[in-house]
Amino acid sequence: MGKKQINTMIRKLAKLRTGLYQKDFLLTWRQTDEDLRAVLLAAEILEELYKAKISTRVFDGALAVSNFRDKSTRTRFSFASAATLLGLQPVDFDESKSQLTHGETVRETATMISFATEVIGIRDDMFVGYGHEYMSEVSEAVELAYRGGVLAQRPAVINLQCDRDHPTQSMADLLHLAKTFGGLEKLKGKKIAMTWAYSPSYGKPLSVPQGIIALMTRFGMDVVLAHPKGYDLMEEPLKAAKEYASRSGGSFRVVHSMAEAFKDADIVYPKSWAPVSLMQKRTELLKAGKGHQVEALEKEGLAENARHKDWECTEELMALTREGKALYMHCLPADISGVSCERGEVASSVFERYRDATYREAGHKPFVIAAMMLLTRFEKPAQVLAGLAKKGRPRKAG
Repeated sequence: MGKKQINTMIRKLAKLRTGLYQKDFLLTWRQTDEDLRAVLLAAEILEELYKAKISTRVFDGALAVSNFRDKSTRTRFSFASAATLLGLQPVDFDESKSQLTHGETVRETATMISFATEVIGIRDDMFVGYGHEYMSEVSEAVELAYRGGVLAQRPAVINLQCDRDHPTQSMADLLHLAKTFGGLEKLKGKKIAMTWAYSPSYGKPLSVPQGIIALMTRFGMDVVLAHPKGYDLMEEPLKAAKEYASRSGGSFRVVHSMAEAFKDADIVYPKSWAPVSLMQKRTELLKAGKGHQVEALEKEGLAENARHKDWECTEELMALTREGKALYMHCLPADISGVSCERGEVASSVFERYRDATYREAGHKPFVIAAMMLLTRFEKPAQVLAGLAKKGRPRKAG
């Protein structure tokens, strides 16, 4: 993409009126359409500037703090990459090395890590009813510290995955679809099958399927959610998916057949998750100090999973899709049958055929996160990007 096309995108971004400045990015379904379009545009601009080897460093002497309360590879490195691209110093906050165990409150911790911090990224997806609430508590704490004059700036809190949503993943997925099919407007009427798939592990978060159904319905897509009976999602994203489908001219329905979901689909997204009822029960046991009962609950979950081993993305199911050529998507890592496990979410032949595509899908995430950082920290992000493009300072020598 040439400079002329980059400048065209920057002008389009300048016309959007978003409410992200000095705010957070927590749940996609609570953001406006313009907020989402602005993130996608800014991400694409940043990605093109990067490919053109143009520096996008707009900060000097500030931190981007990440707090991963669960394991992560892609999102952890995407956050660090995004921070570095913008000139922020990434710092991983390790709670085991903090004073949290000595009675330090969330409010105090949030304030103490924010004195020279522009962005706080948080992953907290393990316990239903806790992840989003924790992020909201951190957000409230930095807002109070900023208003009280304790902080010179109010850091933005970015959701790197919670119990409800995975915004950086679903937005990267949406950008991947827009690039694959030729733009956001080309997604209208496309059928995407967001389906449960068998996994030999238990307790995978609900946030990815919830984020996908609530986001893709906003752009006129025909979204089919498929899962065995009992593997229900949270009510809030289900309600959002129905409302956005009605508003955009798309559709949303729930089925209990993987084959039905795959029939004539343009995109398939087979991904395991735990039933919301079991995840809630798990949280209740831990909250009540009955952690010793969690192991039995997890065995129950694994046994239920094992009754649905036929929920696998196979060549036979892929043949049911539109012309047998649907785009396969996954947030990674996928449970690949015969590779990472005996039986899993996807047949090895299917995954291998789409391996590079899933890597490209993941490759948009650093730029999506950088776009969220940019839009929450600068009042006029289009002007900032225009200045970078005009200056054209080389990202590296040679």
